[in-house]
Amino acid sequence: MLMKTNLTHELSIMAQSRLRLPRFLNSASPSSLSMKMMWAGLTITAVFVLVATLSPAMQAWGWLQNPTEALINPIHEPPSANYWFGTSRSGYDVFSRTLFASRAAWQVVILATALSLFIGVPLGLVSGYLGGKLDRVLLFLMDTIYTLPGLLLSLTLAFVVGKGVLNAAIALSISYIPQYYRVVRNHTVSVKTELFVEAARAMGADTWTVLSRYLFLNVIQSVPVLFALNAADAILTLGGLGFLGLGLPEATPEWGHDLRLALDALPTGIWWTALFPGLAMTLMVVGLSLVGEGLNEFVNPRLRNQQ
Repeated sequence: MLMKTNLTHELSIMAQSRLRLPRFLNSASPSSLSMKMMWAGLTITAVFVLVATLSPAMQAWGWLQNPTEALINPIHEPPSANYWFGTSRSGYDVFSRTLFASRAAWQVVILATALSLFIGVPLGLVSGYLGGKLDRVLLFLMDTIYTLPGLLLSLTLAFVVGKGVLNAAIALSISYIPQYYRVVRNHTVSVKTELFVEAARAMGADTWTVLSRYLFLNVIQSVPVLFALNAADAILTLGGLGFLGLGLPEATPEWGHDLRLALDALPTGIWWTALFPGLAMTLMVVGLSLVGEGLNEFVNPRLRNQQ
C-alpha cells in the first residue's frame, strides 16, 4: 500500500511537470511584445468590465439617463456638454445606450463562450482518450458543424430560438463548440501516450481519474487563448445579429441594433449615432483580441522563440 501511494505521488508530480503554461509565464520578459499586448488588451477589457458593472449604479446616481426611455430628449442633438455623445432620432441619449450596451454584450458573450467551453472541452477529453467509434462519430459531427459559416449558423439558430440574452448565447455558442472540441481532442490524443498516463492506467486508475487528474490540466493550455478570441468574435457576431434584428429585444441597448437605426441618419450628416456604438464595439473586440494574441505567444513556443 505504501509503495502504491508513493507511485501515485510520483505520477502526480510527473503529470504536473508536464504542464507547460506556468513555465511560459515564468520565462516571459516583462518587456516582451506578448506582455505589452496582454497589458494593453487587459486594460481595455477592464474598462469595459467596469462600465458594464457600474452602469446601473451610475443611472441610480443620476449620472446616466434611462437608455430605454425614448422621446425624453431633443432628437438628433449633436455631442455637447449636455449630451456627450449626442441623441438619436428617437430621443435616446447615445452615451447612456453605448455604456449600457456593453453590459448586454458581456452577458451574452460570457454565457455563449462558457456554454461552448463546458460542452466542447469534456467532449474533446472523452473522445480523444477513448477513441473508437465514439471518437469517429463526434469528430464527424464536429467537423460538419465547423465547416458551416459561424455567422450563418448563428443567424439560423437565432431565427429559430428567438430573441433574448439566453437565446442569443445559445445561437452563438453552437459554432464555438467544435473549436474547443478539436483543440482538446488533439492534445488528448498526443498526451494520453505519455509515460505517466500509461503508468496510471497500469496501476488501475479508472477513466475518470486519468481524465481529471492526469490529462485535464495538460490539454487545456490553449483553451484560455481560444476563450478570449471566441469572445472577441462573439461580440462581432452579436453585433451582426442585432444589426439584422435577430439579437436582443429592441428595448435592450445593443450596439448592432443601434447601428442599424443610425444608417438612415448617416446621409443627412448625423454621424454620432453610428460612430460611438461602432467605436465601442471595435475597442472591445480589439481588447479581447490583444489578450488572446498575447496569451497565444505563451502557449505557442515558436512564436515565443521569435521574440
